[in-house]
Amino acid sequence: MFITDPISDMIVRIKNANQRKFKTVLIPYSNKKAKILEILLNEGYISSFVTKGEGKDKTLEVALKYKGNQSAIIDFKRISKPGLRVYAAANNLSSVLSGYGTVIISTSKGVMTEKQARKENVGGEVLAYIW
Repeated sequence: MFITDPISDMIVRIKNANQRKFKTVLIPYSNKKAKILEILLNEGYISSFVTKGEGKDKTLEVALKYKGNQSAIIDFKRISKPGLRVYAAANNLSSVLSGYGTVIISTSKGVMTEKQARKENVGGEVLAYIW
C-alpha cells in the first residue's frame, strides 16, 4: 500500500487507537517516525515504543499512555503537509496552548521540539502539534 504522507498516517493510527482505548498500535517503520516517537516518549505522551521485524516488514509498536481513563494525548495535529509545507525560523517558533503542548519540528540538526530548536537557534519544517 502506498501512503503519500506517512507522518499523517502515523498520527491517524495513534489517534484512532487512543479513541478505541487500545494499549498498543503498530506503525510502519521509518527513521523520522522513530524520532517523532522518541520525542513523544520523552515528553510523556506514550509509554514506550519498540522496533519489530526486519527489512520492509519492520514496524514500530507503540504502547499508548493513559491517565486513568483519559489518554495522555488529547489531540495530535499534522501541520506541514505534502501540499502545503509550513516552515518557521528560529525566532518565529510558536508554542502550543501557551507551552502546555509540544511542537515537533524537522530541522537540519534532526527532528526536535520547538524548545530544543530555540535552544539551538535553528528553524525548520513544523511537522505537528501535540497536546
